[in-house]
Amino acid sequence: MHLVIGNKNYSSWSMRPWVLMKQLGMPFEEHKLRFDFTPGSAFRRELANFSPSGKVPVLLDDDFAVWDTVAIIEYLHDKFPGHGVWPEGMRERARARSLAAEMHSGFSTLRSLCPMNIEAALPDVGARLWDEHADLRSDVARIEGMWAEALLASGGPFLFGAFGAADAMFAPVCMRLRTYALPMPPTTAAYIARVAAAPGVRAWVVDALAEEDFLGFEEPYRKHR
Repeated sequence: MHLVIGNKNYSSWSMRPWVLMKQLGMPFEEHKLRFDFTPGSAFRRELANFSPSGKVPVLLDDDFAVWDTVAIIEYLHDKFPGHGVWPEGMRERARARSLAAEMHSGFSTLRSLCPMNIEAALPDVGARLWDEHADLRSDVARIEGMWAEALLASGGPFLFGAFGAADAMFAPVCMRLRTYALPMPPTTAAYIARVAAAPGVRAWVVDALAEEDFLGFEEPYRKHR
């Protein structure tokens, strides 16, 4: 299998299936394309060979393409039964999918105001955004509530016990909360630390820090690194 992704420092959707596959020991090779959304760019031309959506990530299993992160996760669940993509219990599995689906479709304020930027440290920006945007505070409060409920029910260390798809879906959120130093209770900070220390996530972060590729259109708050 091959996973087509974008820049690791910025591409939150690419991060999700990559860290899941890495963490759960699924064999794959990555195919990284440097973000460039100008018409006719190499990024657009090459991606057109893999996906009609024109977006990353794309999973290639031989000559079969699966695009969109949630679809990729479900494909991995079917292809690798017993690997722990989703919890084993029916209700736990449904709850994990509910959290993942809410992440997929929601939290637009957090995602738009605080784009993923693993290399950056932007606490001053985070403090200003926190003060100015009630919807951002609401997004973070909802996420913290979801995490707290799941961790209490499962006993941790991850949302449904072992690291799985729900944790992978929220891994970029953990990166955002760290980059912008948004306020959080100790339980949230501890969960973020555990996610960041998971081998699959740690490997992605190491690669993201090594990229040293500054893309101005991904940087609403800085002119340079």
